[in-house]
Formats: sequence, C-alpha cells, structure tokens
Amino acid sequence: MTRSLALMAGIAGAAGAAGLATLVRPALARRTLGLPEGAATTYALRIAGMMLLALGLFLGGFATVFTLAGGAA
Repeated sequence: MTRSLALMAGIAGAAGAAGLATLVRPALARRTLGLPEGAATTYALRIAGMMLLALGLFLGGFATVFTLAGGAA
C-alpha cells in the first residue's frame, strides 16, 4: 500500500469515527465544542455527523476498491 492510500484510509477511519460519535451522541459533541443547547444545534450536529460518516465511508471505499483493482502496484 502506498503512502497516499494509507493516509486516505487513516483519514477515512478518523472521519468515520468522529462522524459516528457525533451522530450517535450529539450532546457530547455539543459540550465538547461549547455550543448552546437547542433543537437547531442538535439537528446541525446530526447533519454534520452524517456528513463526516459519509466522508469516511466513501473515502475508505474508494481506497479499498483502488487497492483491490490493482491500482497500487
């Protein structure tokens, strides 16, 4: 695996983990970021968490498919 693919997989894992934590526990993310309580903040954190999770899934998927296709020879 080349350095760029390892970096891509690492970023995918970190983004996926952060997104899942934000999606499942928005109150924890809200306290960590110092955001005010409210329904709008919770919805925004859930949307941001889903976007980070999707980034991790797509980036990890592309890195895996590229490696399996023989692109990292």
